[in-house]
Amino acid sequence: MAFPTRRALLPLLALLACATGAGDVAAQAWPSKPIRIIVPFPPGGSVDAFGRVFAARLSDQLKTPVVIDNRGGAGGNVGANMVAKSPADGYTLLLHTNGQAISPAIYKSLPFDPISDFSRVAELATTSTVIVVNNALPVKTFQEFVAYARANPGKLNYGSTGVGNALHLTMEMVKHATGISVEMVPFTGDAPLFTALIGGEIQAALVPTTASKSHIDAGAIRAIAVTTAARVPTMPTIPTIMEQGLPDFSVTGWLGLFAPGGTPREVVDRLARESLDAVASKELKEPLANLTLDPASAGPDAFDKIYRADVARFKQVVKDANIPLQE
Repeated sequence: MAFPTRRALLPLLALLACATGAGDVAAQAWPSKPIRIIVPFPPGGSVDAFGRVFAARLSDQLKTPVVIDNRGGAGGNVGANMVAKSPADGYTLLLHTNGQAISPAIYKSLPFDPISDFSRVAELATTSTVIVVNNALPVKTFQEFVAYARANPGKLNYGSTGVGNALHLTMEMVKHATGISVEMVPFTGDAPLFTALIGGEIQAALVPTTASKSHIDAGAIRAIAVTTAARVPTMPTIPTIMEQGLPDFSVTGWLGLFAPGGTPREVVDRLARESLDAVASKELKEPLANLTLDPASAGPDAFDKIYRADVARFKQVVKDANIPLQE
């Protein structure tokens, strides 16, 4: 058997070197042009506000323009679909909430595959929610709320800003864990929800701490529990649900960064490092606090596990609550 000469092997070795080095070259060359971050919601909301300060800091670190592009619609699916169909080169990204993990559970079909069409880059920040009640309701704790609901089946309702969003599904988790019956009343936004709650048209609501803090501080409504595993730093006197009888219950929202599926891992890793450095920077400390957000630290692999677990969790919630799937 004749073995190839060294001269004959040179072209093959050069080809192998190019193949193995391609990823490193791509990472070193990235970024060489502006980066676009799709925010799948209209301008003016908390995700948009976070996106703009995050993009500014990321731009400073990368020495390249990072711009926000608002593409709202279909619960975030319009913007998500744009990213799913974009080139996998690290120049078009998606900044989304855990609504990205809810869509597979709540919609009959999606124009993208929620797993394979995206690369999970990093969990950037976590969000918290709080259960609040009308001041006339004779409860001051979560245990008292559950006891009152059990003693008055069918007489309580709660407000939510939409069907099938994280707030609605989290309250359905509470109902499932405690066995209480509380009817959901949908609202088009925070403002009409708080008007109805303060006015006594609804008795309770599960809302973001960001939106509710001013009303709680003013004494217009009463907070009885936060849904996170630990107390919220901006509301340290409000105990968690875990502290009040449900030791295994915790729900934390998140803001995460996604790239199109198939983005080179070297680019994903670089982007994750830069992004997590950005949210941990002193420049973002105050903006995050103002938005009642906590910086996170989950890179690609950890964020992938968080995301997949949430997809499975929300599918089970929708099934248990018999929530109709949306078109």
